[in-house]
Amino acid sequence: MKNTIGIRRESVDATERRAPLTPKQVAELTVEYDLEVIVQPSSLRFFPDGEYASAGAKISDDVSRCNVLFGVKEIPIERIERGQVHCFFSHTIKAQRYNMPLLSHIIESGCTLLDYELVTNETGQRLIYFGDFAGYAGMVGALWALGKRLEWEGTASPFGVIEQTKSYDTLAQAEEAIGQVGRQIQGEGLPDEISPFVCAFTGRGHVSKGAQKIFRLLPAVEIRPEDLPTLASSGAYSKNTVYWVEFRKPDLYEPFEPDAGFDPDEFEQKPGKYREKFHRYVEYLDMMVNGVFWSPRSPRILTREHMCQLYAGDPKPRLRLIADVTCDIEGSIELTVRSSTSDNPVYVYEPVTGHVIPGFAGNGPVVMAVDNLPSELPGEASDSFGKALLPFIPVLARADFTQSIDDLDIPAPFKKAVIAHRGVLTENFRYLNEYLI
Repeated sequence: MKNTIGIRRESVDATERRAPLTPKQVAELTVEYDLEVIVQPSSLRFFPDGEYASAGAKISDDVSRCNVLFGVKEIPIERIERGQVHCFFSHTIKAQRYNMPLLSHIIESGCTLLDYELVTNETGQRLIYFGDFAGYAGMVGALWALGKRLEWEGTASPFGVIEQTKSYDTLAQAEEAIGQVGRQIQGEGLPDEISPFVCAFTGRGHVSKGAQKIFRLLPAVEIRPEDLPTLASSGAYSKNTVYWVEFRKPDLYEPFEPDAGFDPDEFEQKPGKYREKFHRYVEYLDMMVNGVFWSPRSPRILTREHMCQLYAGDPKPRLRLIADVTCDIEGSIELTVRSSTSDNPVYVYEPVTGHVIPGFAGNGPVVMAVDNLPSELPGEASDSFGKALLPFIPVLARADFTQSIDDLDIPAPFKKAVIAHRGVLTENFRYLNEYLI
Protein backbone atom coordinates (compact mmCIF):
# COMPACT_ATOMS: atom_id res chain seq x y z
CA MET A 1 0.00 0.00 0.00
CA LYS A 2 1.37 3.42 -0.93
CA ASN A 3 2.33 5.76 1.91
CA THR A 4 3.23 2.75 4.07
CA ILE A 5 6.75 1.53 4.72
CA GLY A 6 8.05 -1.24 6.93
CA ILE A 7 11.10 -1.84 9.09
CA ARG A 8 11.74 -5.54 9.30
CA ARG A 9 13.20 -7.57 12.10
CA GLU A 10 16.88 -8.47 11.58
CA SER A 11 17.05 -12.23 11.94
CA VAL A 12 20.11 -13.50 10.07
CA ASP A 13 22.50 -12.88 12.98
CA ALA A 14 21.61 -12.70 16.68
CA THR A 15 24.32 -10.04 17.15
CA GLU A 16 22.68 -7.67 14.65
CA ARG A 17 21.22 -4.73 16.60
CA ARG A 18 21.05 -2.00 13.95
CA ALA A 19 17.98 -0.50 12.30
CA PRO A 20 17.68 1.46 9.04
CA LEU A 21 15.74 4.21 10.85
CA THR A 22 15.68 5.34 14.47
CA PRO A 23 12.47 6.10 16.40
CA LYS A 24 13.20 9.84 16.11
CA GLN A 25 13.46 9.52 12.33
CA VAL A 26 10.26 7.46 12.21
CA ALA A 27 8.50 10.23 14.14
CA GLU A 28 9.54 12.69 11.45
CA LEU A 29 8.04 10.46 8.77
CA THR A 30 4.77 9.91 10.59
CA VAL A 31 4.27 13.53 11.69
CA GLU A 32 5.78 15.65 8.92
CA TYR A 33 5.11 13.38 5.93
CA ASP A 34 1.96 11.60 7.12
CA LEU A 35 3.43 8.19 6.35
CA GLU A 36 2.41 4.96 8.02
CA VAL A 37 5.36 3.00 9.40
CA ILE A 38 5.04 -0.63 10.43
CA VAL A 39 7.85 -2.01 12.58
CA GLN A 40 8.28 -5.72 13.17
CA PRO A 41 8.86 -6.39 16.88
CA SER A 42 12.38 -7.34 17.95
CA SER A 43 14.00 -8.06 21.28
CA LEU A 44 17.47 -7.71 19.75
CA ARG A 45 17.17 -4.30 18.12
CA PHE A 46 18.99 -1.49 19.94
CA PHE A 47 15.86 0.64 19.97
CA PRO A 48 12.97 -0.88 21.98
CA ASP A 49 9.62 -1.48 20.27
CA GLY A 50 8.01 0.98 22.66
CA GLU A 51 10.11 3.84 21.35
CA TYR A 52 8.91 3.17 17.82
CA ALA A 53 5.32 2.96 19.04
CA SER A 54 5.73 6.31 20.81
CA ALA A 55 7.06 7.72 17.54
CA GLY A 56 3.80 6.82 15.81
CA ALA A 57 4.73 3.46 14.29
CA LYS A 58 2.54 0.38 14.35
CA ILE A 59 4.26 -2.66 15.86
CA SER A 60 3.27 -5.76 13.88
CA ASP A 61 4.70 -8.89 12.34
CA ASP A 62 2.52 -8.34 9.28
CA VAL A 63 4.37 -6.11 6.81
CA SER A 64 2.67 -7.48 3.70
CA ARG A 65 0.99 -4.18 2.80
CA CYS A 66 4.15 -2.05 2.97
CA ASN A 67 5.10 -0.30 -0.23
CA VAL A 68 8.78 -0.81 0.64
CA LEU A 69 10.25 -2.99 3.37
CA PHE A 70 13.54 -1.66 4.73
CA GLY A 71 16.16 -3.72 6.51
CA VAL A 72 19.90 -3.80 7.05
CA LYS A 73 21.27 -7.31 6.47
CA GLU A 74 20.07 -10.05 4.14
CA ILE A 75 16.51 -11.27 4.61
CA PRO A 76 15.98 -14.99 5.28
CA ILE A 77 14.58 -16.73 2.22
CA GLU A 78 11.56 -18.03 4.10
CA ARG A 79 10.52 -14.46 4.99
CA ILE A 80 10.28 -13.23 1.41
CA GLU A 81 6.69 -12.55 0.35
CA ARG A 82 5.72 -12.65 -3.28
CA GLY A 83 5.85 -9.31 -5.06
CA GLN A 84 7.30 -7.38 -2.11
CA VAL A 85 9.73 -4.50 -2.54
CA HIS A 86 12.85 -4.99 -0.41
CA CYS A 87 15.69 -2.60 0.39
CA PHE A 88 18.77 -3.91 2.20
CA PHE A 89 22.45 -4.77 1.76
CA SER A 90 22.09 -7.87 -0.41
CA HIS A 91 25.78 -8.69 -1.02
CA THR A 92 24.97 -10.12 -4.44
CA ILE A 93 26.55 -7.83 -7.03
CA LYS A 94 29.87 -9.71 -6.95
CA ALA A 95 27.91 -12.92 -7.50
CA GLN A 96 28.69 -13.97 -3.94
CA ARG A 97 27.91 -17.68 -3.90
CA TYR A 98 26.43 -17.70 -0.42
CA ASN A 99 23.71 -15.23 -1.47
CA MET A 100 22.83 -16.54 -4.92
CA PRO A 101 20.01 -18.71 -3.49
CA LEU A 102 18.58 -15.55 -1.89
CA LEU A 103 18.72 -13.62 -5.17
CA SER A 104 17.19 -16.53 -7.04
CA HIS A 105 14.29 -16.68 -4.60
CA ILE A 106 13.73 -12.94 -4.85
CA ILE A 107 13.47 -13.27 -8.62
CA GLU A 108 11.26 -16.35 -8.48
CA SER A 109 8.95 -14.53 -6.06
CA GLY A 110 8.49 -11.58 -8.41
CA CYS A 111 10.08 -9.19 -5.93
CA THR A 112 11.90 -5.90 -6.39
CA LEU A 113 15.31 -5.54 -4.76
CA LEU A 114 17.03 -2.24 -4.01
CA ASP A 115 20.53 -2.27 -2.53
CA TYR A 116 21.92 0.59 -0.42
CA GLU A 117 25.42 -0.19 -1.65
CA LEU A 118 24.45 1.01 -5.12
CA VAL A 119 22.88 4.32 -4.08
CA THR A 120 25.41 6.81 -5.45
CA ASN A 121 25.60 10.37 -6.72
CA GLU A 122 26.67 11.51 -10.18
CA THR A 123 30.35 10.91 -9.44
CA GLY A 124 29.80 7.41 -8.06
CA GLN A 125 30.16 8.29 -4.38
CA ARG A 126 27.98 6.24 -2.06
CA LEU A 127 25.27 8.20 -0.26
CA ILE A 128 23.96 5.73 2.33
CA TYR A 129 26.49 3.68 4.24
CA PHE A 130 27.75 2.36 7.54
CA GLY A 131 31.37 2.52 6.36
CA ASP A 132 32.62 5.08 8.89
CA PHE A 133 31.29 3.01 11.76
CA ALA A 134 32.66 -0.20 10.28
CA GLY A 135 36.06 1.49 10.36
CA TYR A 136 35.60 2.81 13.90
CA ALA A 137 34.39 -0.51 15.31
CA GLY A 138 36.89 -2.50 13.27
CA MET A 139 39.88 -0.54 14.54
CA VAL A 140 38.83 -0.69 18.18
CA GLY A 141 38.20 -4.42 17.80
CA ALA A 142 41.51 -4.91 16.04
CA LEU A 143 43.44 -3.27 18.87
CA TRP A 144 41.53 -5.42 21.38
CA ALA A 145 42.37 -8.57 19.40
CA LEU A 146 46.01 -7.49 19.12
CA GLY A 147 46.24 -7.20 22.89
CA LYS A 148 44.77 -10.69 23.29
CA ARG A 149 47.17 -12.17 20.74
CA LEU A 150 50.14 -10.59 22.51
CA GLU A 151 48.90 -12.00 25.82
CA TRP A 152 48.88 -15.47 24.26
CA GLU A 153 52.46 -14.89 23.13
CA GLY A 154 53.39 -13.89 26.70
CA THR A 155 53.99 -10.24 25.83
CA ALA A 156 52.44 -7.63 28.10
CA SER A 157 51.47 -4.49 26.21
CA PRO A 158 49.37 -1.35 26.67
CA PHE A 159 46.82 -2.85 24.23
CA GLY A 160 45.84 -5.45 26.83
CA VAL A 161 43.40 -3.08 28.56
CA ILE A 162 41.34 -2.39 25.42
CA GLU A 163 37.95 -4.07 25.34
CA GLN A 164 35.94 -5.37 22.42
CA THR A 165 34.01 -2.58 20.73
CA LYS A 166 30.60 -3.82 21.83
CA SER A 167 31.69 -3.45 25.47
CA TYR A 168 31.67 0.34 25.13
CA ASP A 169 28.37 2.22 25.44
CA THR A 170 29.35 4.92 22.96
CA LEU A 171 32.00 5.68 20.38
CA ALA A 172 33.25 8.50 22.61
CA GLN A 173 33.82 6.02 25.43
CA ALA A 174 35.83 3.77 23.11
CA GLU A 175 37.83 6.73 21.84
CA GLU A 176 38.69 7.76 25.40
CA ALA A 177 39.95 4.24 26.13
CA ILE A 178 42.16 4.27 23.02
CA GLY A 179 43.39 7.74 23.93
CA GLN A 180 44.46 6.52 27.36
CA VAL A 181 46.43 3.70 25.76
CA GLY A 182 48.03 6.26 23.47
CA ARG A 183 49.14 8.33 26.44
CA GLN A 184 50.63 5.23 28.06
CA ILE A 185 52.57 4.37 24.90
CA GLN A 186 53.82 7.94 24.64
CA GLY A 187 54.97 7.93 28.25
CA GLU A 188 56.21 4.37 28.81
CA GLY A 189 56.82 3.02 25.31
CA LEU A 190 56.10 -0.36 23.74
CA PRO A 191 57.92 -3.62 24.52
CA ASP A 192 60.90 -4.51 22.37
CA GLU A 193 59.04 -7.52 20.93
CA ILE A 194 56.72 -5.25 18.96
CA SER A 195 58.96 -2.28 18.22
CA PRO A 196 58.80 -0.63 15.80
CA PHE A 197 55.05 -1.24 15.69
CA VAL A 198 53.58 -0.87 12.18
CA CYS A 199 49.95 -1.01 11.06
CA ALA A 200 49.03 -1.12 7.36
CA PHE A 201 45.78 0.25 5.95
CA THR A 202 44.34 -0.61 2.55
CA GLY A 203 41.57 1.34 0.88
CA ARG A 204 40.84 5.06 0.79
CA GLY A 205 37.09 5.05 1.45
CA HIS A 206 34.93 5.48 4.53
CA VAL A 207 36.02 2.18 6.09
CA SER A 208 39.74 2.90 5.91
CA LYS A 209 39.41 6.54 6.91
CA GLY A 210 37.25 5.60 9.89
CA ALA A 211 39.82 3.06 11.06
CA GLN A 212 42.65 5.54 10.58
CA LYS A 213 40.80 8.12 12.66
CA ILE A 214 40.74 5.73 15.62
CA PHE A 215 44.36 4.66 15.12
CA ARG A 216 45.52 8.26 15.17
CA LEU A 217 44.28 8.54 18.76
CA LEU A 218 47.56 6.76 19.47
CA PRO A 219 50.88 8.64 19.05
CA ALA A 220 50.94 7.72 15.36
CA VAL A 221 53.43 8.66 12.65
CA GLU A 222 52.70 8.00 8.98
CA ILE A 223 55.39 6.48 6.79
CA ARG A 224 55.51 5.45 3.15
CA PRO A 225 55.49 1.83 1.96
CA GLU A 226 58.97 2.21 0.51
CA ASP A 227 60.31 3.24 3.94
CA LEU A 228 59.25 -0.02 5.62
CA PRO A 229 62.37 -2.11 4.87
CA THR A 230 64.69 0.40 6.53
CA LEU A 231 62.51 1.47 9.47
CA ALA A 232 63.62 -1.35 11.79
CA SER A 233 67.10 -1.96 10.35
CA SER A 234 68.10 1.70 10.69
CA GLY A 235 67.20 1.81 14.37
CA ALA A 236 65.79 5.28 13.75
CA TYR A 237 62.43 4.60 15.33
CA SER A 238 60.77 5.30 18.65
CA LYS A 239 59.15 2.82 21.04
CA ASN A 240 56.94 5.69 22.17
CA THR A 241 55.34 5.87 18.75
CA VAL A 242 53.23 3.65 16.52
CA TYR A 243 53.67 3.79 12.77
CA TRP A 244 51.06 3.51 10.07
CA VAL A 245 51.20 3.22 6.32
CA GLU A 246 48.44 3.61 3.77
CA PHE A 247 48.71 1.33 0.75
CA ARG A 248 47.16 2.70 -2.41
CA LYS A 249 46.60 0.76 -5.59
CA PRO A 250 50.06 1.52 -7.06
CA ASP A 251 51.51 0.12 -3.80
CA LEU A 252 49.38 -3.02 -3.98
CA TYR A 253 49.62 -3.96 -7.65
CA GLU A 254 52.12 -3.92 -10.48
CA PRO A 255 51.84 -4.81 -14.17
CA PHE A 256 53.19 -8.14 -15.39
CA GLU A 257 54.97 -6.29 -18.18
CA PRO A 258 58.50 -5.36 -17.04
CA ASP A 259 59.23 -1.65 -16.61
CA ALA A 260 55.59 -0.68 -17.17
CA GLY A 261 54.13 1.70 -14.62
CA PHE A 262 50.81 1.48 -12.85
CA ASP A 263 48.02 2.86 -15.02
CA PRO A 264 44.79 3.35 -13.04
CA ASP A 265 42.61 3.37 -16.15
CA GLU A 266 44.21 0.20 -17.48
CA PHE A 267 43.89 -1.47 -14.09
CA GLU A 268 40.20 -0.62 -14.00
CA GLN A 269 39.59 -1.98 -17.49
CA LYS A 270 42.09 -4.86 -17.59
CA PRO A 271 43.02 -5.91 -14.05
CA GLY A 272 44.24 -9.26 -15.39
CA LYS A 273 47.35 -7.51 -16.67
CA TYR A 274 48.40 -6.85 -13.07
CA ARG A 275 49.63 -8.89 -10.11
CA GLU A 276 49.84 -8.08 -6.41
CA LYS A 277 53.06 -6.90 -4.82
CA PHE A 278 51.83 -6.32 -1.27
CA HIS A 279 53.43 -9.57 -0.05
CA ARG A 280 56.85 -7.90 -0.25
CA TYR A 281 55.90 -5.67 2.66
CA VAL A 282 54.16 -8.17 4.94
CA GLU A 283 57.28 -9.17 6.86
CA TYR A 284 57.57 -5.60 8.18
CA LEU A 285 53.99 -5.35 9.47
CA ASP A 286 52.55 -6.12 12.89
CA MET A 287 48.93 -5.77 11.80
CA MET A 288 46.86 -4.74 8.82
CA VAL A 289 43.37 -3.30 8.43
CA ASN A 290 41.79 -4.15 5.10
CA GLY A 291 39.22 -1.64 3.89
CA VAL A 292 39.73 -1.86 0.14
CA PHE A 293 36.92 -2.32 -2.36
CA TRP A 294 37.72 -5.49 -4.26
CA SER A 295 36.30 -7.03 -7.41
CA PRO A 296 36.73 -10.72 -8.30
CA ARG A 297 38.29 -9.50 -11.54
CA SER A 298 41.21 -7.99 -9.61
CA PRO A 299 44.25 -9.78 -8.19
CA ARG A 300 44.11 -10.61 -4.51
CA ILE A 301 46.12 -8.45 -2.12
CA LEU A 302 47.28 -11.31 0.07
CA THR A 303 47.36 -14.95 -1.07
CA ARG A 304 47.69 -18.23 0.80
CA GLU A 305 50.68 -19.13 -1.37
CA HIS A 306 52.72 -16.11 -0.37
CA MET A 307 51.71 -16.38 3.27
CA CYS A 308 52.67 -20.05 3.31
CA GLN A 309 56.12 -19.15 2.00
CA LEU A 310 56.43 -16.47 4.65
CA TYR A 311 55.33 -18.60 7.60
CA ALA A 312 57.39 -21.62 6.50
CA GLY A 313 60.55 -19.58 6.86
CA ASP A 314 62.56 -18.51 9.86
CA PRO A 315 62.19 -16.26 11.76
CA LYS A 316 58.41 -16.19 11.86
CA PRO A 317 56.90 -13.00 10.47
CA ARG A 318 55.81 -10.14 12.69
CA LEU A 319 52.25 -10.09 11.34
CA ARG A 320 49.95 -10.92 14.22
CA LEU A 321 46.57 -9.66 13.08
CA ILE A 322 44.55 -9.10 9.92
CA ALA A 323 41.42 -7.04 10.52
CA ASP A 324 39.50 -7.69 7.32
CA VAL A 325 36.75 -5.10 7.67
CA THR A 326 35.59 -5.61 4.08
CA CYS A 327 35.00 -9.29 4.85
CA ASP A 328 35.00 -10.59 1.28
CA ILE A 329 35.19 -14.35 1.77
CA GLU A 330 38.34 -15.64 0.03
CA GLY A 331 38.46 -12.25 -1.65
CA SER A 332 41.22 -9.64 -1.48
CA ILE A 333 42.57 -11.44 1.59
CA GLU A 334 42.53 -15.14 0.72
CA LEU A 335 43.05 -16.06 4.37
CA THR A 336 39.57 -14.75 5.14
CA VAL A 337 38.01 -18.16 4.67
CA ARG A 338 34.85 -17.37 6.61
CA SER A 339 33.15 -14.48 8.31
CA SER A 340 32.93 -14.22 12.08
CA THR A 341 30.51 -12.69 14.56
CA SER A 342 30.80 -10.35 17.50
CA ASP A 343 30.32 -13.33 19.81
CA ASN A 344 33.14 -15.30 18.12
CA PRO A 345 35.10 -12.58 16.35
CA VAL A 346 38.48 -14.14 15.54
CA TYR A 347 40.25 -17.22 14.29
CA VAL A 348 43.84 -18.05 13.42
CA TYR A 349 44.61 -19.10 9.87
CA GLU A 350 47.72 -21.28 9.68
CA PRO A 351 49.16 -20.73 6.19
CA VAL A 352 51.44 -23.80 6.27
CA THR A 353 48.79 -26.33 7.32
CA GLY A 354 45.66 -24.54 6.08
CA HIS A 355 44.08 -25.10 9.49
CA VAL A 356 41.55 -22.62 10.88
CA ILE A 357 41.65 -22.42 14.67
CA PRO A 358 39.07 -20.43 16.69
CA GLY A 359 40.65 -17.91 19.05
CA PHE A 360 44.12 -16.39 19.25
CA ALA A 361 46.50 -19.38 19.31
CA GLY A 362 48.31 -20.83 16.31
CA ASN A 363 51.14 -20.47 13.80
CA GLY A 364 49.55 -17.79 11.68
CA PRO A 365 47.87 -14.41 11.88
CA VAL A 366 44.68 -13.81 13.81
CA VAL A 367 41.90 -12.97 11.35
CA MET A 368 39.06 -10.74 12.48
CA ALA A 369 36.32 -10.77 9.84
CA VAL A 370 33.13 -9.68 11.61
CA ASP A 371 30.68 -8.92 8.81
CA ASN A 372 28.44 -6.54 10.79
CA LEU A 373 30.95 -4.45 12.73
CA PRO A 374 28.78 -1.29 12.89
CA SER A 375 26.32 -3.30 14.99
CA GLU A 376 28.86 -3.07 17.81
CA LEU A 377 27.99 0.66 17.93
CA PRO A 378 24.31 0.17 17.05
CA GLY A 379 22.68 3.39 18.23
CA GLU A 380 25.09 5.85 16.68
CA ALA A 381 25.58 3.78 13.52
CA SER A 382 21.81 3.53 12.94
CA ASP A 383 21.34 7.26 13.54
CA SER A 384 24.04 8.18 11.02
CA PHE A 385 22.69 5.74 8.45
CA GLY A 386 19.08 6.83 8.95
CA LYS A 387 19.94 10.50 8.47
CA ALA A 388 21.28 9.68 5.01
CA LEU A 389 18.32 7.43 4.12
CA LEU A 390 15.54 9.65 5.48
CA PRO A 391 15.32 12.21 2.62
CA PHE A 392 14.57 9.43 0.11
CA ILE A 393 11.84 7.73 2.12
CA PRO A 394 8.78 9.90 1.28
CA VAL A 395 9.22 9.46 -2.49
CA LEU A 396 9.92 5.72 -2.17
CA ALA A 397 6.89 5.30 0.08
CA ARG A 398 4.60 6.83 -2.55
CA ALA A 399 6.20 5.26 -5.64
CA ASP A 400 4.20 2.95 -7.88
CA PHE A 401 6.41 -0.13 -8.07
CA THR A 402 3.96 -1.86 -10.42
CA GLN A 403 5.29 0.38 -13.19
CA SER A 404 7.99 -0.87 -15.55
CA ILE A 405 11.56 -0.10 -14.61
CA ASP A 406 11.68 2.61 -17.29
CA ASP A 407 8.55 4.30 -15.92
CA LEU A 408 9.37 3.79 -12.26
CA ASP A 409 9.49 7.27 -10.70
CA ILE A 410 11.96 7.10 -7.83
CA PRO A 411 15.03 9.26 -7.02
CA ALA A 412 17.85 8.78 -9.52
CA PRO A 413 20.35 7.43 -6.95
CA PHE A 414 17.86 4.69 -6.04
CA LYS A 415 16.98 3.99 -9.68
CA LYS A 416 20.58 2.84 -10.12
CA ALA A 417 20.21 0.65 -7.03
CA VAL A 418 17.45 -1.57 -8.43
CA ILE A 419 19.03 -4.99 -8.94
CA ALA A 420 15.80 -6.79 -9.78
CA HIS A 421 12.38 -5.39 -10.58
CA ARG A 422 9.23 -7.46 -10.38
CA GLY A 423 11.22 -10.67 -10.65
CA VAL A 424 13.57 -9.63 -13.48
CA LEU A 425 17.20 -8.55 -13.21
CA THR A 426 17.64 -5.01 -14.46
CA GLU A 427 19.96 -4.26 -17.37
CA ASN A 428 23.11 -3.51 -15.36
CA PHE A 429 22.78 -6.74 -13.40
CA ARG A 430 21.82 -9.28 -16.05
CA TYR A 431 25.31 -10.74 -15.76
CA LEU A 432 24.12 -12.34 -12.53
CA ASN A 433 21.80 -14.66 -14.46
CA GLU A 434 24.61 -17.14 -15.03
CA TYR A 435 25.27 -17.40 -11.27
CA LEU A 436 21.71 -17.90 -10.08
CA ILE A 437 20.96 -21.12 -8.27
